[in-house]
Amino acid sequence: MRPPRRGRGPLLWAVLAVPVLAVDRLGLHERSPLWAQLAGLAVLAAATTLHRTWPATAFLLAAAPGLVASPSLFTLSYGCALAVFAFLLGLRGTATGVALLSFAAVAAAGTAKIAVRQVDPAAEWLVLMGTLLFGAVFPWLIGRYWRQSGELTAAGWARAEQLEREHRIVADRVRLRERARIAQDMHDSLGHELSLIALRAGALQVAPGLSHPHRTAAAELRAAASDATDRLHGIIGLLREDDEPAPLAPPGESVAALVERAADSGLPVTLVPAAPRTAGPEDADAATRTAYRVVQEALTNAAKHAPGAPVTVEHARDDRGTTVEITNGRPLHRPGPAGSGTGLIGLRAGVTALGGTFAAGPHEEGFRVTARLPAPHTPADEPVPGALFTSARRHANRRVGVAFGAAAAVSAVLIGGAFAWYAYTKTHAVLTPAAYTSLRVGASLQDVVLPDRTISDPPTDRAPTPPPPATDCRYYRASGELFVPVEHFRLCFTRDGRHELVDKTVIPRAGTADQVHEEEEQWAR
Repeated sequence: MRPPRRGRGPLLWAVLAVPVLAVDRLGLHERSPLWAQLAGLAVLAAATTLHRTWPATAFLLAAAPGLVASPSLFTLSYGCALAVFAFLLGLRGTATGVALLSFAAVAAAGTAKIAVRQVDPAAEWLVLMGTLLFGAVFPWLIGRYWRQSGELTAAGWARAEQLEREHRIVADRVRLRERARIAQDMHDSLGHELSLIALRAGALQVAPGLSHPHRTAAAELRAAASDATDRLHGIIGLLREDDEPAPLAPPGESVAALVERAADSGLPVTLVPAAPRTAGPEDADAATRTAYRVVQEALTNAAKHAPGAPVTVEHARDDRGTTVEITNGRPLHRPGPAGSGTGLIGLRAGVTALGGTFAAGPHEEGFRVTARLPAPHTPADEPVPGALFTSARRHANRRVGVAFGAAAAVSAVLIGGAFAWYAYTKTHAVLTPAAYTSLRVGASLQDVVLPDRTISDPPTDRAPTPPPPATDCRYYRASGELFVPVEHFRLCFTRDGRHELVDKTVIPRAGTADQVHEEEEQWAR
C-alpha cells in the first residue's frame, strides 16, 4: 500500500462540500438554514479526518446529515458523500460484519425517523432501502473488490519472486544431483564391467592345463578387479544420498544383451524369454531404464557375493507394466565381502519414484531381487502458480459478482415496489379541477364525493394561507401526473358532527407562489 499523501483529506472535503452548497444555491430543493449547512460541512470534515483510521465511523458520520435532511436518506446534498465513504469503507478492508452493522444502523435510524413522522411509511421505507443499496452497499462492494484485486496482484508478484528464488535453489540442487548421477552411472557401468573381468579371471584361474604362475596371475587379476570395484563403490557412495534414485541414463543395450554379455563372461545366468508387448513400440522410457539398472546391479552383486551360483533373470512387460526378477542360488565358491547395501537402496528409491514396488532379500539358499514398475502414462497437469493466482482472482470475481447480482435483484424488487406504491398513492389521491370547482363552502362531508386516499405528505409550506382553526384539512392532487410538480387542493371541514366544508384552497406548484391568486381565480370560474 502506498503511504497516504498529505493534502488529500482537505481536497476530499472540498469536493464533497460542493453539492452541499450548490444544491441550495441552484434551488434544487427547499432551502435549508445556514446553521444546518455549516453543521453538515463540519460533520463531513470530521468524517474526512477519520476515514483512514475509523472508516465505519466516518461512514456513519457521512450518513447522519442525509438522515437529518430526509428520513429516506435520498438527498442531493449528501448523497455523494454517502457513496464516497461507503466506497472507502470497502477499500480500507473493514470486516464484513462491521460494514453490515453500519448499514443496519443507518437503516434502523431511518426506519425510526419514518415511524415518528406522520407520512406514508411504506413508500418512505422503500426509498430508504433503495438509497441504502445503491448509495452505500454497491459502492462498498466496489471498494471491496478493488482492494481484493490489489491484494491478489501484490500476492501474485510476491509469489513470482518467491518462485524465482526457489527456482535458483532447485537449479543448484539439480546440478549437484546431476553430477552425482553421472558419477553413479560411471560406478554402475564400470563396476559391472570390473565384476565381469573378475569373473573371467576366476574362470581362467580354474582352467585345466594352466601353469602355476599363470594361475597366480589370474588370481591376482581377479583380486585387483574386486578391490577396484570396492574402491570405486566407496568413492561414488560419498557423492550420493541414501534416498537418491538410481541413475536413469539410457543404458545403450537391452536387458537381453546385458544377460548375454554376462553369460559370455562366465556367469551362469539364464534369461526367461520376455512376454511380447501387446501395444506400443520398444522405447527407452523411465521404466525400461530402471528395469535395466535393476538387472545390472543384481548381476553385479551375484558375481561378487555369490560366485558360481546359477542366476535366473525373468523379464516381462505388458500393458500393465514391467516386472524383473533376478534369483541366484547357493554360491559354489567363497563369497566376496559383504557390501554396504547402498546400491539396493538406490534401486528401491528409483523404483518407488515411478510408483512401483521393490523387494530384495534371501530366497531359499540364495538371494532374490524383484521390481515391478507400472506402465508409463502421461501425468495429469499440475496447477502452476500462475494458474493458482488466476483461479483465486476468478473466485474473488465470482464472489463479488454474486454479491452484486443479489444486491441488484433486491434493489430491483424494492425500487419496483416503491414505484408501484408511489404510483398507486398518487393516482388514487387526485381531485379533478372540475370536481374541486363544484364543491361549495357549507356542504357536508357526507354529501360530497372525494377520492379514496389523501396526500400523506402535503406541501403545507406552500399554502397561501394557514388552515382555519378547529378544522380537519384534507389534501388532494390536481393531476395524476407522476414525477412532476402539480397543484394541490386543500379542503378543510369542521370538527363538529356536521363536518361542513369551511375552506377550499389551491396550493400552487413549487416555485409558483406568486401566482396563487391567479390560480384560485381560474379554478373558481
